[in-house]
Amino acid sequence: MSNSDIFIGEIIGTAVLILLGGGVVAAVVLKRSKAQNAGWLAITFGWGFAVLTAVYMTGALSGAHLNPAVTLGIAIKDNDWGTVPVYVAGQLLGAMIGAALVWVAYYGQFHAHLTDPEIVGDPADKAIEGPHGGGAAKAGPVLGVFSTGPEIRNVWQNLATEIIGTIVLVLAVLTQGLNDSGKGLGPIGGLMVALVVVGIGLSLGGPTGYAINPARDLGPRIVHALLPLPNKGGSDWSYAWIPVAGPLIGAAVAAGIYNIAFA
Repeated sequence: MSNSDIFIGEIIGTAVLILLGGGVVAAVVLKRSKAQNAGWLAITFGWGFAVLTAVYMTGALSGAHLNPAVTLGIAIKDNDWGTVPVYVAGQLLGAMIGAALVWVAYYGQFHAHLTDPEIVGDPADKAIEGPHGGGAAKAGPVLGVFSTGPEIRNVWQNLATEIIGTIVLVLAVLTQGLNDSGKGLGPIGGLMVALVVVGIGLSLGGPTGYAINPARDLGPRIVHALLPLPNKGGSDWSYAWIPVAGPLIGAAVAAGIYNIAFA
């Protein structure tokens, strides 16, 4: 695979991943969506199908890492770091494109949701609190469409949850998911990894929303900060390091386990 193939493949694949994954969250949570209140099962299976679609679409082009944690795990396994920056750059850019496409697809629903007083409260109350205080500075009512956040804000637990979930994901990729070259996901591996993502969401997604992918969280969070959404609130940058650091730590641990136990 050339660097251009890797870069283009990761942009396309990660954009599709976030378009379909963020799209199912938007479908479930936004007002005036036909799928509103479909629930956690819809979200977890939607993300699994997003992984499956993106891997099958771009596996032959870039190996469909679609996740810096997967890229890091493979790099540690092989001790080959030459293409890591290309993978990560494509993943981050693709995630931002996918998040922007979710906004386009649900433009009317975002507007309806964020102008509903039941959702955002009384704008006069926020004016009294000031532009930098109270509800105006908190994570907004649609941030979860773009990135993850904890149900209970506890740094060590939130970080541990992301580490544990990513260990499961990356260890599954390294032991069962790789293609014949060992550089990316194969067709059967893509199906297996998609099912693992569903399993992680069902079993470990409750505390933090299971980012398990730094690009999946950081890219859309940047887009949330930039988009002209009314009453969107803050992007919760104080939490943003956890879904980046946790998956990277988990990937390193998983690769270490693989090299000790399986290599």
